[in-house]
Amino acid sequence: MISDITLGQFFPGYSPIHKLDPRTKIILATAFIVAVFMANNPVSFLLLTLGALVLVAVSRLSFKVVFKGIKPIILILLFTALINVFMTSGEGTPLFELGIIKIYTEGIVRAVFMAVRVVILIIGTSVLLTYTTSPISLTDGIESLLSPLKKIGVPVHTFAMMMSIALRFIPTLVEETEKIMNAQKSRGADFTSGSLVNRAKALIPLLIPLFVSSFKRAEELATAMECRCYRGDKNRTKLVKLEYKGRDILWFLIFAAALAILILTTVLPYNLDISGQIYEIVFYQI
Repeated sequence: MISDITLGQFFPGYSPIHKLDPRTKIILATAFIVAVFMANNPVSFLLLTLGALVLVAVSRLSFKVVFKGIKPIILILLFTALINVFMTSGEGTPLFELGIIKIYTEGIVRAVFMAVRVVILIIGTSVLLTYTTSPISLTDGIESLLSPLKKIGVPVHTFAMMMSIALRFIPTLVEETEKIMNAQKSRGADFTSGSLVNRAKALIPLLIPLFVSSFKRAEELATAMECRCYRGDKNRTKLVKLEYKGRDILWFLIFAAALAILILTTVLPYNLDISGQIYEIVFYQI
């Protein structure tokens, strides 16, 4: 399970998404997040799902690798979905009732929409950002977009560098955790058997060596940066200057058109009752 975590990993490539300006990908990822939270009916969720799959295909990443990154959050998705199922009240007769426990159609629908929304969000933003953008490029893009805030004294470069280092060290910490787990397994530790509480307790001995390793790596990084005379953005120049190109404008236009279509699917009158019709067919007529 630890090795399945792909958050923060960068997969080099030459796809159209890899070639985009990092600022373009950050803006598009922000627009994608807005679109995900605007979706409120099956039609809009279907369009978002198709859009996420198209992004994966265009990025030329393996679908197996992309969906592999969702495995670590499956338990969280199931837990949140169950909360929505049992805590959401609805109108009419409940589908299931046992004492104070009542399950309504609205609860099941909300749970499904929530799970789909989170999965689409992770896939879309990962493909647009960490999977196809190197940490250095991502740092440059964030710093460039936030550069106007420098006029009011905001340490933009420091903020961008912190985000870049955090993203860069996620895979490193995951790898370090796996090494510690393997070392403790060779000494007889068991992380897979027993109840959920016992498994959680078995993970506690991993925290101390993981923290020690993290602080050691942080100290080594700070020493390396000092040896290279790193002084923030003071008198700092760029090896590669960011420039928008024709392909960036094309992607802006494509996303604008897609966002307009999504907005239409959320506000047109026929969408106000299409969801209810689908729910009625699924839960009452089958």
